[in-house]
Amino acid sequence: MQRDSLYHKVFLLLLLLVSLAFGWILWPFYGAVFWAMVLAILFAPFHRRMLASLHSRKNLAAIATLLLCLVIVILPLTFITSALVQEGVTVYNRIRSGQIDFGVYLQQIMNALPSWLVNILDRFGMTTMVSLRDKLSAGAQQGSQEIAKQALSIGQNTFDFLVSFGIMLYLLFFLLRDGRELAERIRQAVPLHARHKDYLLKKFTTVIRATVKGNIVVAAVQGALGGVMFWILGIQGALLWAVLMAFLSLLPAVGAGLVWLPVAIYFLLTGSIWQGVVLIAFGVLVIGLVDNILRPLLVGKDTQMPDYIVLLSTVGGMALFGLNGFVIGPVIAALFIAVWDLFSRAEEVHEEH
Repeated sequence: MQRDSLYHKVFLLLLLLVSLAFGWILWPFYGAVFWAMVLAILFAPFHRRMLASLHSRKNLAAIATLLLCLVIVILPLTFITSALVQEGVTVYNRIRSGQIDFGVYLQQIMNALPSWLVNILDRFGMTTMVSLRDKLSAGAQQGSQEIAKQALSIGQNTFDFLVSFGIMLYLLFFLLRDGRELAERIRQAVPLHARHKDYLLKKFTTVIRATVKGNIVVAAVQGALGGVMFWILGIQGALLWAVLMAFLSLLPAVGAGLVWLPVAIYFLLTGSIWQGVVLIAFGVLVIGLVDNILRPLLVGKDTQMPDYIVLLSTVGGMALFGLNGFVIGPVIAALFIAVWDLFSRAEEVHEEH
């Protein structure tokens, strides 16, 4: 018995070590692996229908699903990214040439402030235009350098991106083709009760589908609506602001308001009253309504998590994992809640017996 116990412990240690080593090998491409898994889960229903219509020809069904994924997801993202890069270069050149001068915008805001607020700001030394303009110029210069650095980094890492992209497509094909068998093998290997495994696996796939589809739909709608309104109001770089609003819309509640609200306040302070009022009304009644209606329906309803948990897990996930974190964070939070729920139920049953 003692020898069997020692053998079991050594085997578990070996299992842990080789699993960590395998994860270490995959880590440089964890983003490609992660999104291949996410896309395989999202397109699994379509793949099952294709499999049935193609008389269980796995390769053809996987290729057809992969092509659909390219058309619906990847190609539009490529076009948007290309347009965004061009827009970003245009805005950057306008800043360098002085066509966009943050110092002038700041001067207009300071001139429009009431005297009591100017007195308060004066106590903190925030009304000295030379000092503020120097700080703003330094910040703009630093931001410009950072943008240039990131652009250079993107250019240098194009090969790495293409490799990761190829790995994602390659892995996605096999996950679509062999995903059901792989999921069954994982289910059998996990040492939990069958009912618990089914519950956790269902929770995992449900949260991924709800988070990705819900957040992307909300972000795309809010970004598009905000970008159209910015274009109507004649704000420079409307596409850039639209993408920024879409990105920030991944954060529940606050999201897009971090972009349109400061712009609306600037309009009001500089005398463009109707533009400011229109932007605030549109932001609250249209953009905000999208978040209040669509997000609970598409995200909160399926994940069955409170809004504050969704917000905290999204922010924390993005802080740790970057853009991938808007999916990873809520998934970890949902599994945390699900596992503790199973544990509490097991404890209650144990106490009853």
